[in-house]
Amino acid sequence: MDADRIATAKACLDAAHDGSRSFPEIIGMLVHAGFEGYMVDYRRNTQTFYLPDGDAVELPMPHTVGSVAAAFDIAGVKALIRWAQANSPDYSYAAFCAEVKAAGCAGYLVSFLGRRVVYFGRTAETHVAMFPR
Repeated sequence: MDADRIATAKACLDAAHDGSRSFPEIIGMLVHAGFEGYMVDYRRNTQTFYLPDGDAVELPMPHTVGSVAAAFDIAGVKALIRWAQANSPDYSYAAFCAEVKAAGCAGYLVSFLGRRVVYFGRTAETHVAMFPR
């Protein structure tokens, strides 16, 4: 993968964690750079960005508080997604990460092509959230 795309992926990862860009802005930057999606893995503390040709770059994420709970609380995950989508003044991605891990989310896969996010637990339970319109 070329250095410009890696730099874009890193800039988007940093922007999510420091709150300097919104989720729609981050998606726009990644799509413009040619990415088709990414995956967050809370157990490995990594984020992998994917290109359509199969190339990918895996980057370490800043540390977030807590560990992934054993049980996948779908209602809790849905409530956290609504909180994130509302972009309320008390929202931060760091808090979202800590809370969603406590709700048993081991990670999530974002598909720009499918306009959806698949959240998954340690037992492979899933919840699919469509991008807001």
